Amino acid sequence: MLTGAGAEVGSATMEERSYSSILDDATIGTQIKGNLFNFSTSLFVDVNVTVKEGSVFLTGSVPTPKLRIQAIKIAWQSDGVREVKNEIQIRDHSSLLDVAKDKWISAKLRFKLTLDKEIRSINYSIDTVNRHLYLMGIATSARELKRVFAYARSVRHVRKIVSYVRISHKGNDKGPP
Repeated sequence: MLTGAGAEVGSATMEERSYSSILDDATIGTQIKGNLFNFSTSLFVDVNVTVKEGSVFLTGSVPTPKLRIQAIKIAWQSDGVREVKNEIQIRDHSSLLDVAKDKWISAKLRFKLTLDKEIRSINYSIDTVNRHLYLMGIATSARELKRVFAYARSVRHVRKIVSYVRISHKGNDKGPP
């Protein structure tokens, strides 16, 4: 888990966040993942945790509503958490094909964003659960965010796009996406 924190801090020169913010987020994320693991290895595996500026974003799927609530409680226990955005779904017994489609959707969008020189793809976290595409991060401008949404809409098999992306206060273009 410490490797993940080091990788996060190492990417700070490319991101819109400060080194201190990235380190704080990595610490929060590591703490939450550790607490999920201590509670249940299956919860640790089933729940994805992304942290940006103290906002915790939970995705994944669990077998029961009780486990969904437990994951939220665990996320709130870490110091520095400002909010928890819960997009954990109750497992619908997805097939291997469904899981593969989710992975493909995320990979396809990540690839498109990475190739676009006008998008700082490192600023975005992408997760797909049951063909619902979740975006979290910081756009450098409204123009960049529009481009990201256009790419997200162009990926086949996406049922819904859920965005927790905000526009950086450093961005020049403050208009709506």
